[in-house]
Amino acid sequence: MSHLNTLRFIIGHPLNRDRKLGSLVRFAKWQIASRLAPGAIVFDWINGSKFLVRTGETGLTGNIYTGLHEFPDMGYLLHFLREEDLFVDVGANVGSYSILACSAVGARGIAFEPVPNTFNRLIENMRLNNLEERVTCLNKGVGAEEENITFTSDTDTTNHALADGEHCEKVVNVEVTSLDTVLHSESPALVKIDVEGYETPVLEGAQEILRNQSIYSVIMELNGSGNRYGYDESKILDMMSDYNFKTYSYNPMDRTLINLEGKNLNSGNTLFIRDKSFVEERLKAAPMVSIHGRQF
Repeated sequence: MSHLNTLRFIIGHPLNRDRKLGSLVRFAKWQIASRLAPGAIVFDWINGSKFLVRTGETGLTGNIYTGLHEFPDMGYLLHFLREEDLFVDVGANVGSYSILACSAVGARGIAFEPVPNTFNRLIENMRLNNLEERVTCLNKGVGAEEENITFTSDTDTTNHALADGEHCEKVVNVEVTSLDTVLHSESPALVKIDVEGYETPVLEGAQEILRNQSIYSVIMELNGSGNRYGYDESKILDMMSDYNFKTYSYNPMDRTLINLEGKNLNSGNTLFIRDKSFVEERLKAAPMVSIHGRQF
């Protein structure tokens, strides 16, 4: 993302719209500090949570500029989850969602990150938040079955399983498991799936767990990346509907769910929910969240 596009994103963010100057100051401070500091910088986040961030880590720097990079989905997580819940983070990257779920909220977590270098950064962030006992981190990919596949390893938040005919200089061979294998004795309340187009195999390997009525919602990235593998996202919508999930977006400011017809066209992520009334009660009852002087 160019600096111009980054600035547009920052000043247009819901948490910054009436505080544009403060958001631009945070941007400028990070640009200076990241060039002066020799390594990672600790950033104090929400409810005592923290993360280690380095230059070029777009997801984490987005949290510095805006408070919550993916505001509707991160806001939903903060309002929905409770301490007694299990959160499953498929494609955890360096751990933004797991930090929110397990440090800011206090839930228990299982996080999957296939790329070793990124996994090491995930572990650093879990240790920084004293989450070693609360979060199980697995250096594995997630798919339909147990196998080994090749991943890209140098594209930050967009690392992905290598598609047939795709060439990349820096790749890594990764052990892949299925959610049904790992979660056979677990009952997660919320699952986040961010696998850069590999959602179809992930869901194929999660048929047993998706039948578990403890799962009230799934945050899933559906941005067309599945085309690289020949997957049709409309079939994902059909599959989730078969498990009685309907699609929504969320407005954290007024805590309302917005019905969607299909996937979310205004965001890379789509929110799948079942038992809407239960979810709405939780959302309304959640404590206020404060960040950068804003509450929601």
